[in-house]
Amino acid sequence: MNSKYSFSIASLFFIMIFSFLTFNAQAQEFYKLKIYSFTSDEQVKTTDNYLQNAYLPALKKLGLKNIGVFKLRPTEKDSSLKTFVLIPFNSLDRIADLDDKLLMDNSYLENGKEYLNGNNDNPPYARVEVIISKAFSDMPVMKPSALNGPRNERIYELRSYESSTESLFKNKVDMFNSGGEVKLFDKLGFNAVYYSEVISGSHMPNLMYMTTHANQESRDNNWKAFSDAPEWIALKALPKYQKNVSHIDIFFLYPTEYSDY
Repeated sequence: MNSKYSFSIASLFFIMIFSFLTFNAQAQEFYKLKIYSFTSDEQVKTTDNYLQNAYLPALKKLGLKNIGVFKLRPTEKDSSLKTFVLIPFNSLDRIADLDDKLLMDNSYLENGKEYLNGNNDNPPYARVEVIISKAFSDMPVMKPSALNGPRNERIYELRSYESSTESLFKNKVDMFNSGGEVKLFDKLGFNAVYYSEVISGSHMPNLMYMTTHANQESRDNNWKAFSDAPEWIALKALPKYQKNVSHIDIFFLYPTEYSDY
């Protein structure tokens, strides 16, 4: 065989392998989490109608999928009205130009006009917080929950872990990935939807992740199994992973009927 030809085949093979590895190394998703706060049931109704009949259909026409919409489960300590919308993207560019593309969709503008035309006297929500995050390397792509029981009984547990410094934050992220927390959650059946590093938000530096459970009893049993697991007991005792979290927020959610999961 001609040596020049052999070299070309070898070079092509190398380029294909390199491209494959590079693509997989960059395949981590990005997430946009919108948290709506309301002061009245009327606002909740208006925004629900917008999300179900305008926003989600428009997102799906743009090729976005696995969109979660959740309500905050009221507790004695927190009875506020909140709706959480979680959207996965394959690039930051798609997040940046999303709103402009929505404004080009006439069906979106028509079906969402009550919400979109809100004013100071009749706003569709009190405030909305937006958090942008990047998927962990050990779970680069969202995995919508496989739970199929009654939606109002499910526990979708959203957690935010804050750290005192950027270095401690990176240390906690490493604890999830290299340390094995992600693998342990998977082993114990936590049905994680996503794990992510927040890259833009109001409580940085922090990470956020969501696990799902059939009901409150299942959730409590899963966490007890995690706390008692030899892997966790050994991991949290390692000197390099000490005091890397300064504050934790936990939100118990349940999916709306129009949520994708």
